[in-house]
Amino acid sequence: MVTRKDIQDALKAALPIMLGYIVIGTPCGVMENEIGIGPAFAFIISCTLYSGAGQFMMSPMVLAGTPLASIALSIGLVSSRQMLYAAAFSPFFTHVRKRLTVLFAATVTDESFGVNMDRFLAAEPWDERRATLVNLFSMLSWGTANAIGSALGAVIAFPTDILSFGMTSIFVCLLVGQLASAASGVVCAVALIAVGALKLAGLGGVAIFAGAVAGIIAGLIFEEVRGHAGS
Repeated sequence: MVTRKDIQDALKAALPIMLGYIVIGTPCGVMENEIGIGPAFAFIISCTLYSGAGQFMMSPMVLAGTPLASIALSIGLVSSRQMLYAAAFSPFFTHVRKRLTVLFAATVTDESFGVNMDRFLAAEPWDERRATLVNLFSMLSWGTANAIGSALGAVIAFPTDILSFGMTSIFVCLLVGQLASAASGVVCAVALIAVGALKLAGLGGVAIFAGAVAGIIAGLIFEEVRGHAGS
């Protein structure tokens, strides 16, 4: 049974995530309005698809005329990491009801993963109820921000080119933040080269997905070779 204390603790833990989601979710909603997604649908998408990176990718890819299959595959690939996040919490959910476990796993994101994992590993007690509430509070703030952005996009004419540049800039910043290892550099370099080559070959939107897969494979091979070299 969820108590008032659970809600208060979860809200306190989730507040930084919620504020951040309002800031980045609003422009995402504006872009969604550019492809015909209204506030209500933007909220529903945000609470079902619930992939910030995926939603940021979706609008520019639609505006660029990318085939639907390529969009779905690209978003699926980017979002697949969330399954690993959910799996990492399995030791803490051994005796938890299946329904609550599924709800928690379906609402984990990068940010809520970090907050909840820190709480589970801390000395102070943390449980599945508060962890799930952190996820849900974060999801609702993301959905609300997207709905607000979509509503603003319907009444204010935001330049699409500037918004697309802003979305791309966010991903560039996220990418730079991930370049902390040689393997990450290999993944990025191979993916960029592969996407460029496939685009020139006329493969269109499929190039994005295929290039990403090529980068991941290259990174795995690099790690394997380096592991054998170091042993």
